[in-house]
Amino acid sequence: MTPVLEMIHVEKNFGGVRAIDDFSVTLEPGKIHGLIGPNGAGKTTIFNNITGIYTPSAGKIMFDGKDITNTPPHTVAQMGIGRTFQNIRLFSNLSVLENVVIASNLRAKYNLPQAIVHTPKFRKVEKELAEHAMGLLKIVGLEDKANERANSLPYGHQRKLEIARAMALEPKLLLLDEPAAGMNADESVELVEFIKEIKESFNLTVLMIEHHMDVVSNLCDSVTVLNFGKTLAEGTPDEVKKNPAVIEAYLGGADE
Repeated sequence: MTPVLEMIHVEKNFGGVRAIDDFSVTLEPGKIHGLIGPNGAGKTTIFNNITGIYTPSAGKIMFDGKDITNTPPHTVAQMGIGRTFQNIRLFSNLSVLENVVIASNLRAKYNLPQAIVHTPKFRKVEKELAEHAMGLLKIVGLEDKANERANSLPYGHQRKLEIARAMALEPKLLLLDEPAAGMNADESVELVEFIKEIKESFNLTVLMIEHHMDVVSNLCDSVTVLNFGKTLAEGTPDEVKKNPAVIEAYLGGADE
C-alpha cells in the first residue's frame, strides 16, 4: 500500500539556522500521526514544507506516490492536501458560507470572462459550490450559522469553520496545526470526537501538531517528537510519554 505522505531526510535552513534537521516520516492511509515538541522545534516549518510555502534545503517529500518537493502551494492544495493554521485565518467580515465557498473556488470549472459576465455556466457552477459548502457546514454542525459573519462565531465554532474550509477541496491528507489551541477541557473533548468523525466520514489521513497531550493520546495512532528540528522519539502516544528523553526535553516541564 502506497503511503499517503513520505518525508525523506528533509532539511530546511534559514541562513545559518537549521529549522528541520534530517527529518523523515511515513504516514499510512487512514492514520492520525501527531507532531509534538517544544515551541521552535520545527513543527510548523514541516507543515510549510509539505504545503509548498517553503522549499526544502535537502530531502524529498512524496504525496500519494508523487514527488511534491518543489510544488507550489495552490497545486499542492489541488492535489489533495488541506491544512489549518495555529492562528485562525478566516475572512472575518464575510459570512460563514462565503468562507467555505471561497475555499471551494479551486474546484470551479469556469474562466475569467465567464465569471465577469455571469454566464449560465458560471451561475450553475456557483450554485454547485454553494451547495457543496452547505453540505460541509452541515457535517461540522454550522449549517444554521451559514449567514452569520465568521468573526461573530465562538472560538470553537471558528475552529470548526476553518476545518470545513480545509475540507472544501476534498483532501486526502489533512494537516491540523494545533486545533485545540485556546480550548478548555470540555471543548478539547468535543474536538477529539469531531476529528474522529470527519476522518471516518472523508476517509482521511491526518498529520496533527498539538500541545495538549490528552488530545494526542485520544486521537493519534503514532507520534513523532521533535526537538531543535530533529526527531527525538517515535512511537505510540504511550511509548513516547514514557521515553526518558522526551520527558526531559518536553513533557516533564509541561502542564498540558
